[in-house]
Amino acid sequence: MSANDVDPDPTPLPAPAAGRPSPGAPAEERPSRAAPAQHRSPRSMPPEDLPLLSAPAEGLPEVVDTPAGLRAAVSGLGAGTGSVAVDAERASGFRYGQRAFLVQLRREGAGTVLIDPEPFSSLAILDDALRGTEWVLHAATQDLPCLAELDMRPDALFDTELAARMLGYDRFGLAAVVGETVGVRLAKEHSAVDWSTRPLPESWLNYAALDVEVLLEVADVLDGQLHARGLAEYAQQEFEHLLGFAPPVRDEPWRRMHGLGTLRSPRQLARARELWTVRERVAEAEDVAPSRLLRDRDITALAGATLRTADDVFRTLGTGRLTRRDARRWLDAVRHADSLPQDALPPRRAPGDRSRPRTDRTDVKERTAAMREAMYELAERTGIPHDLLLQPALVRALAARPDLAPSGSSGLLEPVRGFLAGEDARAWQTELSAPVLARALEAVPGV
Repeated sequence: MSANDVDPDPTPLPAPAAGRPSPGAPAEERPSRAAPAQHRSPRSMPPEDLPLLSAPAEGLPEVVDTPAGLRAAVSGLGAGTGSVAVDAERASGFRYGQRAFLVQLRREGAGTVLIDPEPFSSLAILDDALRGTEWVLHAATQDLPCLAELDMRPDALFDTELAARMLGYDRFGLAAVVGETVGVRLAKEHSAVDWSTRPLPESWLNYAALDVEVLLEVADVLDGQLHARGLAEYAQQEFEHLLGFAPPVRDEPWRRMHGLGTLRSPRQLARARELWTVRERVAEAEDVAPSRLLRDRDITALAGATLRTADDVFRTLGTGRLTRRDARRWLDAVRHADSLPQDALPPRRAPGDRSRPRTDRTDVKERTAAMREAMYELAERTGIPHDLLLQPALVRALAARPDLAPSGSSGLLEPVRGFLAGEDARAWQTELSAPVLARALEAVPGV
């Protein structure tokens, strides 16, 4: 069958049968998370008119910070039933790295548990107790890495943020999704505080406990909506894909700095690289967020400035946060970069960077525009955001493939399918996207 013979409006997969998911079960055996009839409709009232959820219904639990307390918490959670809501609080912007400084869990029969992970080298004992249990998280990619550092890894999960995005919610932060699904308002005034603070204030702990208080109910509502829309199987594939999530390891992480594009010469890039490297080394040693030592915009300012003395550093950045020691440190970094031979300077673009395809730019632009428009139309038909249907980077990479050629009567359909499969697209993404991408490519003159 050729790409032009494919139904342009694919029918969503049927919803799985009712029941509970089991890790590793085949798609045809995976039951649903909850009966769709149980969910409430999203609220239409303004968020500020929703009732405020101000305190945990069962009171604020004591923070677990001793081996005996941890054993008791593990026993309670292991004896609980159903899914477990999981959240973690980090000290982003205050401490180096993304480790968790508080872990919150809630399960039927066990209530809410708050764990301070700092006294423990591992929470593997908790992970063992939850083996085979579905975790419910919001924005799983934010919490999975720091939980993995504590030896906690789910066998199955439900991501309420991802579910809300797939359903086309306009806002998918936790507070917004809670308001839309269960009709209460969460206060978020402590979302950016320094969670490494000890002891943690009661108001902060109250906030943390409430984040998991309603998460299981939110998941049930969203699951019902996914089934009603015929999207449950697609979401399940995404959740299973998330089980293998790990933050990308980049060969040149310094290139992720904001404002790097303002630097024009390899020498300036070398300065930025050295400043970033020194900043990381000092931040890790002092366990402080790198931005508290030197912001990205400070690095690019120093990389582009004329610097001969520490006073030049002060003139470039101001004296607000700098000490004389700081100024000398950054000046030494710049001098080291200036001493490098020409062949040690970094190129303007990272090796292997495919963000700007090296094929004929006009052809690539035409292909990209045609496929992007096709994906927007598909998003309109399905109600699924286009960047969930397929990552835009894959569309650009496909447009840059000069070796893509028709394959028999199927035209470009099979080559497109093969490309997406090789790029780790999920089966549902390939099923929906490959036909429209193939048709879009075949309609571009010269392809």
